[in-house]
Amino acid sequence: MRNHEVTERQKLLKNGQIAEPGWSRKMVQEYDRGDIKAPKFRIKEWDYYLIMNKDFAVALTVNDMGYMGMLSASFIDFTKKWEHTETELTLAPMGKFNMPPHTRDSVVSQKAEKSSFEFVTDGSVRHLMCEFKGFDGEKDFRCDIALNEPEQDSLVIATPFDKKGRFYYNHKINCMQAVGWAEYDGQRYEFNPETDFGILDWGRGVWTYDNWWYWGSGSGYVDGIPVGFNIGYGFGNTKAATENIIFYNGVGHKIDDVTFVIPEDDYLKPWKFTSSDGRFEMDFEPIIDRNSFTDMKWLVSEQHQVFGKMTGTMILDDGTKVELKDFLCFAEKVHNKY
Repeated sequence: MRNHEVTERQKLLKNGQIAEPGWSRKMVQEYDRGDIKAPKFRIKEWDYYLIMNKDFAVALTVNDMGYMGMLSASFIDFTKKWEHTETELTLAPMGKFNMPPHTRDSVVSQKAEKSSFEFVTDGSVRHLMCEFKGFDGEKDFRCDIALNEPEQDSLVIATPFDKKGRFYYNHKINCMQAVGWAEYDGQRYEFNPETDFGILDWGRGVWTYDNWWYWGSGSGYVDGIPVGFNIGYGFGNTKAATENIIFYNGVGHKIDDVTFVIPEDDYLKPWKFTSSDGRFEMDFEPIIDRNSFTDMKWLVSEQHQVFGKMTGTMILDDGTKVELKDFLCFAEKVHNKY
């Protein structure tokens, strides 16, 4: 059945394969590196946070890619249509980052030559701290942000690949109120919990080598009610469930396929999004394209993470229409060989 919901607590993997592909509102499937039937250098584990408001955004990533570790921070200024990303790489952590096997009470803590990252979760608040020396030339970057995580639905999805032993286990959390600050180039930027939100993209798994993916997400208020969405496709076998969902006042409303209509000659031209069930129909006006291209022969990455504003209609399970108008979000197209 498409969009099969997993409700029983169980081990994620059986003989290295996902035991029950599908999606859930909470993390009920238990991830354990010891259950993986693949080389350590193929295992990928990351925590990615994005915190934004109408003027600026901060993104933080700790990523153990097996043969390479990555610590990355981004600062995006929507008013100036400017962004900068800085990354430090480490060789072959292969599990030494000790990435938590779940998104509940946990600590992620990593340091490199110029940067330090710490994500501390106690079940209700996610405390994010980063310091990056020489982030942009001689300009340092620092942030200290708390994300308040209310009792609400989220999106957990267990996606197999057709290749044996390959899978992706992913937890996306939207609509977390953000409070705190970031400092860059002598200026302090404040997050306000009455208007600003953060999201988490938590991923664990064993990927195939060559992948495309499409992902979009947004969180905000509509008529005083917290509203969010997660949309995407492009990797793995999604016969059991899509990763498309609408969040309205803490409740998840699962939807079917969503297609990104992208003007690939210019990512800053208007986009469109359309759904197979008619429940997510949007126009997207880009603000800035956070793009990058890396070609190391054996490792290739081409990324376009485009921030902008959506206008259109989402339809909840009971048929209620939710109208978005200039709703701040992002959508991306990424190609990785890694």
